[in-house]
Amino acid sequence: MKTPAQTKGIAAAFGVSVLSSIGLAVVYVQGGQTQLEGLLLGLALGGISVGLVMWAKHLMSEGEVVEAREVVPLQTDEREEVAEAYEHGAEEIGRRTFLSKWLAGALGALGLAALFPIRSLGVGPEDSLFHTAWRPGTRLVKADGRPVRPSELPPNGVLTVFPENHTHDADSQTMVIRLPTGDQIPGPDEFSAEGLVAFSKICTHAGCPVGLYQTQTRQLFCPCHQSAFDVLEHAKPVSGPATRPLPQLPLGVDNEGFVIATSDYPEPVGPGFWDRGRG
Repeated sequence: MKTPAQTKGIAAAFGVSVLSSIGLAVVYVQGGQTQLEGLLLGLALGGISVGLVMWAKHLMSEGEVVEAREVVPLQTDEREEVAEAYEHGAEEIGRRTFLSKWLAGALGALGLAALFPIRSLGVGPEDSLFHTAWRPGTRLVKADGRPVRPSELPPNGVLTVFPENHTHDADSQTMVIRLPTGDQIPGPDEFSAEGLVAFSKICTHAGCPVGLYQTQTRQLFCPCHQSAFDVLEHAKPVSGPATRPLPQLPLGVDNEGFVIATSDYPEPVGPGFWDRGRG
């Protein structure tokens, strides 16, 4: 015979799970605490487990039940038994409906709490893979934030620069090179300024920094896997595993004589990815 105490015990187990799941979500939103989160997750899962075990043990039928009946079961003395069985069945249905709601609540609360850690996966990239911090009119600055004038670089001089106010943006780091007089400047006129050309410092093979420049051959080198890029040929790869040229940054000079970018890179920087073609 099932008792209200057993029903309350099952509901209590599911209730512990609900409260633990809510507590888990709250702790996570407030900054998280690993040990407490583990404890609450254990209680949430344990409450559901204990409730289901108690349900199976006390409320589920144990095998087949066979009732001996007469050929014509309409005798007056059986009516009370039938009525009592009907009432008992109605109680069982009500009890299971009640517990089903608690079980649904426990599972729902746990599922809701499980959604919060998705935030830890980070912000979706959206179109950030196709753009850097370079904008029309953005000054080229050194790592210390000082803007660059064309005269600062001697022939074959090389300098790593960043967008102004974005010196920590790794995907925006750029190599500026002053080509000697007489060299063929790669790209249209709007891609150079007073002999300066600029290319992304991120290797198109595996994303390593392209930090070496060979003045005799006018080539940029990636030290990670020895890819070489010919600056005079639009930074086209001439050796190594890289297959794409380094993107070139359009340059100009502002009214105060500082080197600026006239736009962002015309193509995504760095290694290829699955949907690069849609940019």
